[in-house]
Amino acid sequence: MIRVGIIGAAGYAGAELIRYLAIHPVAKIAYLVSDSSEGKPISEVYPSFLGQDLPLCEKYSIERVKELCDFVFTVRGNGGAMAIAREILDAGIKMIDVPADFRLKDPEVFQKFYKIPHTEPELLKEAVYAIPELRREQIKTARLAANPGCYATCSILSLAPLVRGGYIDLDSIIIDAKSGVSGAGRSKLSVPGLFAETNEGFKAYGVTTHRHTPEIEQEFDSLSGGSAHISFTPHLVPMNRGILATCYATYTKETLSGEALHEIYADFYKDAFFVRVLPAGAQPVSKCVSGTNFCHIGTASDERCNRCIITGVIDNMGKGAAGQAVQNFNLMNGLDETAGLTMPAVYP
Repeated sequence: MIRVGIIGAAGYAGAELIRYLAIHPVAKIAYLVSDSSEGKPISEVYPSFLGQDLPLCEKYSIERVKELCDFVFTVRGNGGAMAIAREILDAGIKMIDVPADFRLKDPEVFQKFYKIPHTEPELLKEAVYAIPELRREQIKTARLAANPGCYATCSILSLAPLVRGGYIDLDSIIIDAKSGVSGAGRSKLSVPGLFAETNEGFKAYGVTTHRHTPEIEQEFDSLSGGSAHISFTPHLVPMNRGILATCYATYTKETLSGEALHEIYADFYKDAFFVRVLPAGAQPVSKCVSGTNFCHIGTASDERCNRCIITGVIDNMGKGAAGQAVQNFNLMNGLDETAGLTMPAVYP
């Protein structure tokens, strides 16, 4: 068994990690960190874990990490991982950071979007931006993986085949994305997140300023060797889970037929277990990936306008956070990539 620690276990992403790892065939949850719930069972925070064999929550200690863990997930808020990553890695323990501390390679860009200085620029260089479908071999040999953001994961997977193949104008990309309320996290209750504020409503937020914008552009630059400038607008919808990204781009080469566009996607993801390209003409539904690590993609070619329209859906807590983290954990430990992750969606 691989003994696992989850630092920041009481947030939504931490709880989702527990849910996945509780049925994992190799991982054993040995250490749960939650300063607010020290000495308590995690089932007091999430009664859904009643009956599970889980350790009590503790405060963070590097000595306890060394004693109890072979692998660590950090799920604290942004800024939390960079404060402890070096001592964990120096202890010879691999780790995945689920929040954003190690996603952006430029510390100045990180400070601009996250409003805090990056204190570990050398580790920032080392960290692998861990989308398995695009960086599988790098992830396998990494000791520090940066789990991608939820919007970024959905958007990047939706457009990666066209970006890598040079089929679209990088400056023409528009991503119109919608997310459930759980994406805001659990610890910071605010008026915009209240039921009465979100229910029966639908709004854009972070227009031109969302933190996942530079993350998406960074990966598109890496895939293409070019320089992407995208328009990304997220929206909040009154559902618990899920992301749907509708992505538009203008062709740079000849206008593709719907059949040709679909063939590009089917070939690109033919070996990607968790990315399912739907039949030509079909559109994905967020509910169909709820509670899973799957991404469903629909393709359409608007030949009249010389544009493609790609739609992708993921569970923001699954492929957008904990599910993808477990997928990366599997790769980093030489396990079957799908271990503990093959359950179908909860539907309806």
